[in-house]
Amino acid sequence: MRVLFLSPRYPPEMRQFTRGLAEVGVEVLGVGDGSPDPELRRYLSAYLEVPSLFDEDDLIARVHAWLRGHSVDRILANWEPLVMVAARMREKFGLPGMSVDTVRGFRDKQLMKDRVAAAGLRVPRAHRVRSIKDVASAIEQIGYPAIIKPISGAGSADTYKLESAKDLERVLPQMHHVEEAICEEFISGEEYTYDTVAIDGVPVLENVTQYLPNALEMRSNEWISPIMLSVRDLEQPHIRPGLELGRQVLTALGMGDGMTHMEWFRTPAGEIVFGEIACRPGGACVVDMMNYTNDIDLFREWARVVTHRRFDAPTERKYNVGIVFKRAQGHGRIRRIAGLTEFYDRYREHIVEDTLLRPGSPRRDWKATLLSDGYLVIRHPSWDAACAMASEAATSVHLYAS
Repeated sequence: MRVLFLSPRYPPEMRQFTRGLAEVGVEVLGVGDGSPDPELRRYLSAYLEVPSLFDEDDLIARVHAWLRGHSVDRILANWEPLVMVAARMREKFGLPGMSVDTVRGFRDKQLMKDRVAAAGLRVPRAHRVRSIKDVASAIEQIGYPAIIKPISGAGSADTYKLESAKDLERVLPQMHHVEEAICEEFISGEEYTYDTVAIDGVPVLENVTQYLPNALEMRSNEWISPIMLSVRDLEQPHIRPGLELGRQVLTALGMGDGMTHMEWFRTPAGEIVFGEIACRPGGACVVDMMNYTNDIDLFREWARVVTHRRFDAPTERKYNVGIVFKRAQGHGRIRRIAGLTEFYDRYREHIVEDTLLRPGSPRRDWKATLLSDGYLVIRHPSWDAACAMASEAATSVHLYAS
């Protein structure tokens, strides 16, 4: 089987999906906007370097010319900005996979919510907005607090909470570059993900992760050490409704084969509310957390699913897994780390990954990446123990820069 995979070198986790494809016996044709390094080239049978991945018409024309006289069996993309152009290519070349209309339901947040609501599921009240007048009209109907964000954005980029007209005046000038947005009801409550590997829209593996605090707070306050905790026991009463919601959402949106990443809320009153969903893997190490939870290789299993429509890995959930993202205090280069030695002394056997920047490394822009200045990953069969370790990493390990 020959697969065309868009952007195998970026974001960094895409090289793992490329590896997965190669390891299930697929001939991988990569298309990207830079040169692959020697390690990545091991997994590629051919590579087309293009000037830009975001000029869709030019990209399609270049790929069409490159493939002339040759055939491929699948066209795949796991990076949010490229899932639509991959669908366009599939339709142009007559290849299997989700259609442009189906993928648009996962990209256009207003269309997404309309389709999910049409299935009888609870979604935030929302309106598509293209002008200041549209925003004012939406706020009049929704009321404060509200959320405004790009209609096809990813993560929390250009996402703002509006609590008053003053907030609106402050935020709108920061969104001039956003052509189309969605203004929606703010949902207060615990925030979770629902992540799947699916075959023909039916999950063959499910995962739930809790955000501590909620995603918007994580991306809005530099002093916070964000925590994501995967839940080992999915049969808990407060978790089950989220799984049931997620399965219905996949059906409502016509999911095909691949991975999905959904966010949902549990309000203080116990109401389960859909947030949004993408037809690609979660970022910020979500796939790594799922791997650590089950002790499997989902990069390879994703590849098996999208090429052979099989999932061969065991599905036993062994651990609760916590990832704690750290942000240094100060600016410039990391000068010292406090509390890490003591943390290792207490929990060494439960620490499975440590990417914290060491002294001498320059600080990263915390607004540009949730990975921030590195992270610690811990795991434990007990939820309480995993929570306690993650909380301690968040509050007792500190990076300082100057």
